[in-house]
Amino acid sequence: MRLANASVVSELVLVGFSNHPQAELPLFLLLSLVYLTCCFGNTAVVTLVVLDVSLQSPMYFFLCHLALLNVLFSTLVVPKMLFNFLTSRKVISYAFCLAQTYLTLFLECTECFLLAVMALDRYVAICHPLRYLLLLSWPACVALALGAWALGFFASVVPLSCVILPLCGPYVVDYIFCELPILLHLFCADTTLQEAMMAVGGAGTVMVPFLLILLSYLRILLAVMRVDSIEGRKRAFSTCTSHLSVVTIYYGTGLIRYLRPKSLYSAEGDKLISLFYAVINPMLNPFIYSLRNKEVQGALGRVIGRYRAARKPQAALLRR
Repeated sequence: MRLANASVVSELVLVGFSNHPQAELPLFLLLSLVYLTCCFGNTAVVTLVVLDVSLQSPMYFFLCHLALLNVLFSTLVVPKMLFNFLTSRKVISYAFCLAQTYLTLFLECTECFLLAVMALDRYVAICHPLRYLLLLSWPACVALALGAWALGFFASVVPLSCVILPLCGPYVVDYIFCELPILLHLFCADTTLQEAMMAVGGAGTVMVPFLLILLSYLRILLAVMRVDSIEGRKRAFSTCTSHLSVVTIYYGTGLIRYLRPKSLYSAEGDKLISLFYAVINPMLNPFIYSLRNKEVQGALGRVIGRYRAARKPQAALLRR
């Protein structure tokens, strides 16, 4: 009977922050602003790279893929969350819940591999500067980027299709969006195998890229320490600070979420942590890469200058 009931489920209750109704309107206003800033910032990065030739290098090519990941992840989670803030019926369709589960896992895995590719880019740029554009030619960059997306797909969507089981009531998701660890509590059958597969898959998709990042930066550190001048060392390290910041925030949030003591676990705490990596983190990434980046600031000035120069003849014709 439980399996029969599971086969006809059409929607689930998505609790979100409904336990704090007084906070829903402020959260709606705040997260709407954050989401719009995320979309604008990441779109601006991609637009600058497309319009300015000086930014059309391997590092910014991979940054465009990271920006796309940020927008996709936030768009998958935030609009539904905002809609539920304004409605009294906090539900999500089962089909969309499954879509969120598959796609958020896919995007999370892809981001892990993409951050490893970006660390490889920094390693080649610092340790092999004379061969940088030869080793990371455009065909190589496209292959690395597509490889990150493909690995993310085969490490997430394919195994997940073997893990999803029928659901049993109560159909309540006490979270801000649908994710596999949350759905495990709703599965009808024993989930020991699914939990083991999730642990092995998580170790592979998180730890392998993380170890590659550590190895890349260890080689970078050894190469930089051989530079005689302090100014040269600072210049070399400055090219890595943005990527290191993004990696630290991304993996730091994951460590806090999964490795904190059980005594510190709470449903509301998990929601706040997930809110950070699903909404805040994607908004921060374009600013981390641009605020102290003279190349991006210079490109922005040139694009604005060209736009103003193109507008002057049109304005003169209108005045006539």
